[in-house]
Amino acid sequence: MKLYLASGNAHKAQEMNALAAASGLAVEIVSAKAVGGMPPVEEDTGTFIGNARKKALALKAKLPPEAWVLADDSGVCVDELGGGPGVESAYFAGPQADSAANLRKLTEVMRGVPAARRGACFLCVLLLRGPGGVEQVFEGRCTGRLLDDPRGGAGFGYDPLFVPDGHSASYAELGDEVKNKLSHRGRAWAAMVEWWRGRS
Repeated sequence: MKLYLASGNAHKAQEMNALAAASGLAVEIVSAKAVGGMPPVEEDTGTFIGNARKKALALKAKLPPEAWVLADDSGVCVDELGGGPGVESAYFAGPQADSAANLRKLTEVMRGVPAARRGACFLCVLLLRGPGGVEQVFEGRCTGRLLDDPRGGAGFGYDPLFVPDGHSASYAELGDEVKNKLSHRGRAWAAMVEWWRGRS
């Protein structure tokens, strides 16, 4: 069974395939690159679900009617920033910014904020779109806090700045196996697996 991932992000495809393997779900995550690339999508809905739906529909339009598409929209929500950058996480440092620039900006914006006010959570919405307009939404979140400075070389995006509750290491220091068990994406994936198995 193939799930077409509505993303051109190679890290995301790799992480999703690792989650699939760990869960024992017999699916292969196929990057949008395999079908000519992800169509351009303006993520302007203001919600994680709305953005995920737009991405899923854009890729599904390129595929056979029986294909299943998986879209992800996720971000870091910082208490001190009123839940921001949230849905703007991928563009926090500007529309053309890369993940390194976004990480630098969040680090600097939070510079000097005391530990007691550095609470944050990662939020992930997975949206599954199938034949006949079938749609299911799964949400996962992981609460924690932001470090003063990034730590660790693994992971991607804001991972080096975020420490999940109950840990002293950042997402980027925990390693994929540990991270995938407790991450926002891992928790959304687990909910999707439960639904998927329940339908068969």
